[in-house]
Amino acid sequence: MQRRSQHERGLTLGELARRHGCELRGQPGVRVHRVSTLARADDGSVAFFLNQAYLNDLRSTRAGAVFLSEPHAPECPVAALVTPNPYRVFAGVADELHELLPPAAGIHADATVSIDASVDATCEVAAGARVAAGATLARGVYVGPNATVGPAARIGEDSRLLANSTVCEGVTMGNRCLVHPGAVLGSDGFGNAPDAGGRWRKIPQLGFVRIGNDVEIGANTTIDRGALEDTVIGDGVRLDNLIQIGHNVRIGEHTAMAAGCAIAGSVRIGRRCRLAGNVGVAGHLDICDDVVLLARTVVTRGIGKPGAYAGSMTPMEEVASWRRNAARFRHLDALHKRVRRLERSG
Repeated sequence: MQRRSQHERGLTLGELARRHGCELRGQPGVRVHRVSTLARADDGSVAFFLNQAYLNDLRSTRAGAVFLSEPHAPECPVAALVTPNPYRVFAGVADELHELLPPAAGIHADATVSIDASVDATCEVAAGARVAAGATLARGVYVGPNATVGPAARIGEDSRLLANSTVCEGVTMGNRCLVHPGAVLGSDGFGNAPDAGGRWRKIPQLGFVRIGNDVEIGANTTIDRGALEDTVIGDGVRLDNLIQIGHNVRIGEHTAMAAGCAIAGSVRIGRRCRLAGNVGVAGHLDICDDVVLLARTVVTRGIGKPGAYAGSMTPMEEVASWRRNAARFRHLDALHKRVRRLERSG
C-alpha cells in the first residue's frame, strides 16, 4: 500500500486551520509538506504534542507547526495549531499530506482471475493474486500480491486486500476496508462434536462472514465463518494483528481490539468497545456498548453495564478448585476490611 507525499505543493497552515477547526498562532501562508515527530521535524513538517513525556521535544522542535491543546501552547516555540484533540486532527492531516495512491487499474499477467468473476475496470489485481468464480470486485478495489478472493465473495468499493491475505467463499465486505497481509476471512469455525471412541466429528460451517464499511483488519488476524448464522463485523471496527474471532461472533460499530485478543464463538460485543492486548472472551457471552477491557483480562461472564473492567487468569489448576477460588476472590476486599476492623477492635 503506497502513499504519495505532497512534496511539491503542500498545504498552508491557514488551510489546515480552516479545514480542521484549529486556532492558528503563526503565519497562515507557511506551507508544510509532510508529518513528522517533534524531534525529527523540520520547517516543512507538521507534528503533534499530547504526552508530557515529550515536553522537552516540544520545547526544542523545529517543526513548521505543531498541533496541541491550549494548556501547552505557551511551551511551543514554533507556529501552533490549537485544538482540543491534537491526535485526532493530526491523523486527518497525515492522511491529507500522505495521500493513498489509487490502484493502477488492470490485471497482472501473473494473476489468475476466473472468467466468471466480476472485476470492475478500475480494480488492480497484482501478480500471483487469485480471484475465483462468482467473486465480485467493485470500483477501485486493490488485490495485492498472492492474495486470494474466494468463490462468490464480494468486495466493496475502494477496499484493499494486501499481500497474502485470504477472503474465503461467500464473504462480503463493505466499502473502504483495509485487510493487512496474512489475514484470513471466512475460514471454518472450530466446530467439532465428540464421537464414539474419543474421536471428533466435524460440524459443517455453513454460515458466512459479513464485514461493514471502513473496517481495518490487521496482519494474520483470522475471522471464522459462522456455523449456521453469519459472523458479523460492524462498520468502522478496528482489529489489530494476530486476533482470533470465532464463529457467529458479532462485533458492534467502531469497536477496537488490540493485538492478541481471542473471542470465542457466538459472543456479541457492542458498539464503541475497546479491548486491550491479549483479552480473552469465553463463548456465548454478551458485552454491552461502551465497555473497556484492560490488557489480559479474561471475560467469563456477560457485561451489561458500560465501564472499564480488568481481571487476569490465575495459575492453572483443576477446574473445580479454580472455580471455588475464583468465587472467593471476589470477596477478598470485604474480607480484608473485616480483618482490619477486628485488628483495630482487638
